[in-house]
Amino acid sequence: MFMAATEKTESKDKKMARKKPKEEAPAKAAVEAPKAPETPLSPPKVAAHETPAHVPAAAGVPKAAAHEAKPKTEKKRKGKAPKKVTKAVVARGKRKTSIARATIKAGKGVVRFNSANITSLNNPYVREIILEPLHYIGPEANSIDIAINVNGGGMMGQAQAARTAIANALVLYFDTMDLRAKFIDIDRSLIIEDTRRVETKKYKGPKARARFQKSYR
Repeated sequence: MFMAATEKTESKDKKMARKKPKEEAPAKAAVEAPKAPETPLSPPKVAAHETPAHVPAAAGVPKAAAHEAKPKTEKKRKGKAPKKVTKAVVARGKRKTSIARATIKAGKGVVRFNSANITSLNNPYVREIILEPLHYIGPEANSIDIAINVNGGGMMGQAQAARTAIANALVLYFDTMDLRAKFIDIDRSLIIEDTRRVETKKYKGPKARARFQKSYR
């Protein structure tokens, strides 16, 4: 029995001796392996959080300070000549329930009445009433354009309101000609608006004073 036990222990020791050199062999080889010499041409090591200057930055990542965009310089605008400011004057005129506004500016003597040329009015008497103030300023009437807008009233009321509006606009446009005094000497109603209004209608009649007639027979 003793011999059998010794033989078993010897066989175990032999097995362990065989296994040890196999396990320790690669460890010794790794320790004894010489380190590769670093070449001077190898690139320098860069930390993981740093990016070298020559490597393009990823999308969405700001570039380094060295590659920041240069501030934009303001482009020199070419010198353009300033636009000429044209003088324009607006004046108002009233007659009964008509209200007219006349606009005068430099032009070629064109007169428009509610966006239509004055020559489109068929009644010559109405045309003369509207253009009357232009007859008193001489050749300067051919150097201006007049646009008249009228609302309310009838044809005669609109014509007289336009006449007053044109006269007041001419006084403001040709301020060095003292046209106000001239117009008042010719006709006071050219400058001063007529304050008269139609009397209101009463009951028991078709108009303000007239009364319905009644016949008994």
